Amino acid sequence: MNKILIIQPSHYVSKNDRTVFKSRMRALVPLTLPYLAALTPKGWDVTLVDEQLQDIDFDAKPDLVAITSWTVHSIRGYDVARKFRDQGIPVIMGGPHVWFHPEEASKHCDSIGIGEGEPIWARMLEDAAGGNLQKVYQAPQMKSIANLPLPRWDMLDLRKYGPFKTFSLMSSRGCPMQCEFCSERLYLGGGFRVRPVEDVIADIKHTGSKNVFFGDSDFGGKRAAAMALMEAMIPLKLRWSALWTSFLCYDDEYMDLAQRSGLLHVNMGIESINRDTLKGMNKNFNKVDRYSEMLANLRKRGISYSLNFIFGWDTEQQGVFENTLEFLHKEKVPVAYFNILCPEKGTMFFEKMKADDRILRLEDIGRFPGEFCHIKPKNFTAEEIEKNVQDMYLKFYSWKSMLKRLPPPVTQSNIASWVVNISQRKLAQRSQGENNNNFDAF
Repeated sequence: MNKILIIQPSHYVSKNDRTVFKSRMRALVPLTLPYLAALTPKGWDVTLVDEQLQDIDFDAKPDLVAITSWTVHSIRGYDVARKFRDQGIPVIMGGPHVWFHPEEASKHCDSIGIGEGEPIWARMLEDAAGGNLQKVYQAPQMKSIANLPLPRWDMLDLRKYGPFKTFSLMSSRGCPMQCEFCSERLYLGGGFRVRPVEDVIADIKHTGSKNVFFGDSDFGGKRAAAMALMEAMIPLKLRWSALWTSFLCYDDEYMDLAQRSGLLHVNMGIESINRDTLKGMNKNFNKVDRYSEMLANLRKRGISYSLNFIFGWDTEQQGVFENTLEFLHKEKVPVAYFNILCPEKGTMFFEKMKADDRILRLEDIGRFPGEFCHIKPKNFTAEEIEKNVQDMYLKFYSWKSMLKRLPPPVTQSNIASWVVNISQRKLAQRSQGENNNNFDAF
């Protein structure tokens, strides 16, 4: 029997600190590893490694190593691949990073898989076993994502994901939106497809858990499908989380059904509180004058939420950081993430910045999120963007801010908000040093 080691690498702490990022425990159980195990044909002895939680045994002597990664994991992934290849062990790579950077990735492994795994995974393994591994396997986009195999959760050490573990699931692939800066809709060739409701329900039941997270780019990308799934989830009495587009929060029928089906938390990319900025991003569906209504609709239903923001757009002026924090405190937003505008490969924004010679640190894009500004901003320096975003994290996740924004942790959604806030506070302190007393005064 052939042995395969399937690795989801961690990442390095920063560009200058090549310490591998580790966690003692985390709540979110990843989908990719157990799903690849489910796709693996009989005749293979499979070992899964989530490097953020466990060490890689470089003396394991498998017949094949498979590495899946986003760009943030890519440098560590290349280093892992080299250690096995130096022993004469073949390495194959796939995942989002390989989709966007196939030529780079192919230099660091024996074979790459581009696109969705289902059409090519078994063939790659068969060729590897026969000593006939090809350099590139290009998958056609699947027209249907029905009848997918059940993930092999049993092959993970679930004790490492804590007592409140949440299982990552998928109800759709792709994104129907066309935001100028976002590359995720391009991943796997574009297109938006949904899974049959009965398939998703079977996946949920297969976890044996009441806590699930849908990692879809846009859970409500097809409203009718999302409504049908939420209706079917009601008898399961779940506590579920997802990402979706903000305008769904104005839809009372949709929101009432989400509440009845057990929605615990939703993450939304509202990106900015400036209309001109949203117009430039091609996100006119985010309505600044209705943000208060949107958040009130979540609060009255007891649904926890988090908001994503992006800074660095040409329309932004001095004061945008302070004004955004003022908005967040006024609305008592429980969780927010502050991101630096990034020219992701493949996007219209990347091509525009490249044509205008405004890209900085091209080789680092996607590898150290939040650490660098990768464009030449119009109204700031790159260093000012970096410093202001870092300061926002420290201010927003100061104890004084948390006590001002967050309700007592007496409900599940409120407890979830406190847990995330404390986690983000630790990350902000780690990136800036332990002394952030200057920001506790906010």
